[in-house]
Amino acid sequence: MKLYTLTWLLLLPAPALAQQQRADSIHPLAEVIVTANKFEEKSRYVAQKVEVIPFHTIENSLSGNTGGLLEQTGKVFIQRSQMGGGSPVLRGFEASRILLVVDGVRMNNAIYRTGHLQNVITIDDDITEKVEIIYGPASTIYGSDALGGVIHFQTKKPVLNAFKSTLSTRFNSGSNEFTGHADVNAGGKRFASLTSFSYSRFSDQRQGARRNKDDGGWGLRNEYITTINGRDSIVKNSNPNIQRFSGYKQYDLLQKLLWQPREGSSHLLNLQYSTSSDIPRYDRLTDLRNGALRWAEWYYGPQERLMAAYQYRNTRLRGFFDQLLLGASYQDIEESRMQRAYRKPELESRVENIQVAAFNADLRKSKGRSELNVGIDGQFNFLESTAFFTHTGTQVKTEGLDTRYPDGGSTMHYTGAYMQHLYKIIPGKLILNDGLRVNYVTLNSRFTDTALLHLPFTGASQQNVTYSANAGLIYLPDVKSKLTLGFSTGFRAPNIDDIAKVFESAGGAQLVVPNPDLEPEQTFNFDLGLSRLFGNILYAEVNGFYSIFRDAIVLDRFTFNGKNEMLYNGELTPVVASQNKAKARIMGFQGAVSLQPAEGLRVYSHITFTHGRYTGADGKDVPMDHIPPLFGKTGVNYRWKWLESEAYALYNGWKKVKDYNPSGEDNLQYATQEGMPSWCTLNLSATFTLHPKLKAQAGLENVLDEHYRVFASGIGSPGRSLVLKLRASF
Repeated sequence: MKLYTLTWLLLLPAPALAQQQRADSIHPLAEVIVTANKFEEKSRYVAQKVEVIPFHTIENSLSGNTGGLLEQTGKVFIQRSQMGGGSPVLRGFEASRILLVVDGVRMNNAIYRTGHLQNVITIDDDITEKVEIIYGPASTIYGSDALGGVIHFQTKKPVLNAFKSTLSTRFNSGSNEFTGHADVNAGGKRFASLTSFSYSRFSDQRQGARRNKDDGGWGLRNEYITTINGRDSIVKNSNPNIQRFSGYKQYDLLQKLLWQPREGSSHLLNLQYSTSSDIPRYDRLTDLRNGALRWAEWYYGPQERLMAAYQYRNTRLRGFFDQLLLGASYQDIEESRMQRAYRKPELESRVENIQVAAFNADLRKSKGRSELNVGIDGQFNFLESTAFFTHTGTQVKTEGLDTRYPDGGSTMHYTGAYMQHLYKIIPGKLILNDGLRVNYVTLNSRFTDTALLHLPFTGASQQNVTYSANAGLIYLPDVKSKLTLGFSTGFRAPNIDDIAKVFESAGGAQLVVPNPDLEPEQTFNFDLGLSRLFGNILYAEVNGFYSIFRDAIVLDRFTFNGKNEMLYNGELTPVVASQNKAKARIMGFQGAVSLQPAEGLRVYSHITFTHGRYTGADGKDVPMDHIPPLFGKTGVNYRWKWLESEAYALYNGWKKVKDYNPSGEDNLQYATQEGMPSWCTLNLSATFTLHPKLKAQAGLENVLDEHYRVFASGIGSPGRSLVLKLRASF
């Protein structure tokens, strides 16, 4: 029996019950502090739907990376093309259409694609202190890309007048994962330092063996390609549930320095570095051509992210404004893709190096019934793209390979100014949120070698001025209730990946070519939310939304140099390009219920449903891609003295073939003939407080060893797994 059907009876999610409050505590909406408007604010006064993953939840998570942390909440849908990844989806938007932020710094850059992204795993979940998820357009505050929402990761901060350290280690039998983490805080009266290091090693992931009767051989890794005596050979897999060539390693470093010269004034230097081993692109390694495995090698090179950020905060500013937040950051990011066809001697390597400089200046004024936030921000992207062949025998590198992005280099710059206002029409009862932003974006790309594709141009450039706005009303009839009604707009300026990319897509089925004539995408969103605490034991919440998506950028058939097919890599390939050819409507709801009948006991359930349809240039409606099926989480949590235990189910509904986008990013080739089957996993976990400074955790995930894949994913999810974690603090 699929548990997702039971969720309709239990109804919908536990709010983030911050710090796991007891049933007799104050309503959580009065306590949760969020930074959705840059400065700290009670969530009670924010009209937009904001979900908080608090430190207690993060600390007790048994996930292997940050993508898993989000997934295990049951409130964010995660797609995976390989084990070393995790692409979040918010309200039917994914990748470059949602904004990732770490410690106030935009992670999205000029080559974030609209498909699936694994960049979220470069944030170390073992040093993350809090995650804020803003649902719906947030472009007024955050600018471009925040169409579906914002995921803001906040890492731990240095603490003054304290010396403490944390050590933890984790083992997961499903992938033979080993993770080790250590962080040290050393703080004096005015200066503090926080140092963190994490290392993770994952072997090949084992998928579940308990298969549905209709699965057949779907998802089995029956054979793989390996090199024997210098020659590619296809060999049989001794255990088809072991997904050969899916493991990887990752390293994360963080250093923060805090100087607080006086009360209310602080300077923070934030250094982060994340890198990995090569990460196999598992789905591509299972691709077939003429009935045989196509790729001998297909992997991402080490995903490197270096960030240096400075932040100045003054909460006792003299003059008209009360608070000031200044920031400047620099990121150096390298990504690469390597692929080699079966028994081909040359490995193709495409390397992207993007450097991103950014700044922000934000001010707040609080007086009487009003709060006013104003700010300016900017981000400057500089991209260099290279490509080369490497002979697998001689290791000699040669040129002549086309780059993924323009080989002459590209730049893309965002600048914007915003105003966000909060007015207490009736203090404690009726609150107005409203705001406005103006944004200016420029893009320039240069093509040096046009011989391969015979491009009719040597460059692509754009300048866009875009506006966004929001308005929301909050009605608070009493301290236990909240009713919100909101309107917001979002935009996404076409980036280098949209306009100037050249690559082979969908397993070689089509060739994506540049299109410099794109315009920004825009959304217009309406929200309605209601939450209520009944008798201090039952909390219920429901949020509905309706979004209008205009000038949507979609891949579609394209005529290039007068031809709709081109010879590429020796194959006559259909030509497609990104185009503003669609409008769409997306609607759905999120719901939650949490029941605490006794101290220490909590029963909860939450669910998300999304429906989206594109209207193409021909006037026909087709399913929108990136729309997840019904998904959620239902569980029971019990706390007693030194024990905290939980039993929960994670589940997804069916995604039938008729609901797949015919030319989008839903990866139907990695599903069954009927689509992606529904699934449900049963999971158990327990945390034992052995000593105030020592905790042990144990979990049994996917207890029934179910075989399943998450919608749009190209790798099977883990089978039955024993997870052990030990955490000590000093």
